[in-house]
Amino acid sequence: MSKISERKKERIKEDILSVLFESGIKGRYTYQIAEEVIRDDEFVFKLLEELEKKKLIKRMEKSLKGRKLSRKKLWVMTDGAYDAYSKLITIKN
Repeated sequence: MSKISERKKERIKEDILSVLFESGIKGRYTYQIAEEVIRDDEFVFKLLEELEKKKLIKRMEKSLKGRKLSRKKLWVMTDGAYDAYSKLITIKN
């Protein structure tokens, strides 16, 4: 497998944040995000963990229906990241 540059990883992370922003408070599961950015689930999961360490996104412990999540990972943007991203989108438009 070819190696991906840090610049391209950062662009993929931006795409991930865009997908999560569009989903709003509902969030998305890892496999859904991977489908949106057309990348492997495991690779996307690693990038999601990096974004989580930067406090841009967070893992949900329960589904929207209140069930505890054991295997699937549901991701949403943190409130601060969501607010900052929405301001960025407003400025661009």
